[in-house]
Amino acid sequence: MHPFSIATEELPLPKGATPQAPRIRIRWRDRPVLDLTQGAFRNYLYPVYSPAGVPLTAESPVDHPHHNSVTISADVVRALLPPLMPDLTDRSEEAVYNFYVNQVFQGRAPGRIWAVDCTYDVRSADHLHMVQRLQWQGPEEWGAADGRRTIAEEMRTIDIYPGEQNHVIDIRSQLHPTAWDLSMGPTRHGYFTIRMQDGLRPVDGGRVVDSEGRQGSEVISGRWADWVDMSGPAAHDQWAGLTVLPHPSTAGHPWIVFDWGTITVNPFLREQTVIRRGNVLDLGIRLLAHDGDVGSVEKLKS
Repeated sequence: MHPFSIATEELPLPKGATPQAPRIRIRWRDRPVLDLTQGAFRNYLYPVYSPAGVPLTAESPVDHPHHNSVTISADVVRALLPPLMPDLTDRSEEAVYNFYVNQVFQGRAPGRIWAVDCTYDVRSADHLHMVQRLQWQGPEEWGAADGRRTIAEEMRTIDIYPGEQNHVIDIRSQLHPTAWDLSMGPTRHGYFTIRMQDGLRPVDGGRVVDSEGRQGSEVISGRWADWVDMSGPAAHDQWAGLTVLPHPSTAGHPWIVFDWGTITVNPFLREQTVIRRGNVLDLGIRLLAHDGDVGSVEKLKS
């Protein structure tokens, strides 16, 4: 029998009620590794645990309630839409969507990233392969089919390699436009956002370092590095944190880091990217959840 446990959280609901936002709990050797959580606006990894069971990420902090632990999102996504009433006009219009903030943001109403399917495959005693199918749906809109436009479908692959010292988590996002060409950016709000738990942040006595030995967000943000690690003092005199490593698809871009607990991997910071129908936006990162100081991550890059 394999050492993984994958279970959907069952909520005590009134008779006739059905849950709309299940949480899939993943454990290894009876210890929590991470949960896949469907919120009202995004699907995200929360919590993410260290091997000792320290929760490393925050779900909805007061200062930025849209920072949901480990999130894929963007606040500037454009689509060229056909007319809603083609009998009256043949003019199309550009729609700009916000999948990042929970409220209207700079005139853009919030859409949602909604999981419609999840499968998994236990490939070895220390490798769990999961695939989610998600829809990027615009806000509720008059005239749109089913009340919302699905402008893109995402296949999100999550490979989990738990261990006694580190949990390695590979996240790959493959975004396919549906009926319209899309563009993303330029924006500083996307694509992979990691928000650390209170207590593990530099403002709480933790620290952020990069592969070049730089410390502090002011010297790391805007510069290139192989990886960035944020860690801090946890319960029972432990130290724990997360190392973030770009995959080749997201390497070579400047980091965005804040001492109040955010690390962002964002290929759309400085320029717009167009995703044509029939093509795919394929991006990934690796997370290293660890206890103690950041260990050697070079062997985990490939």
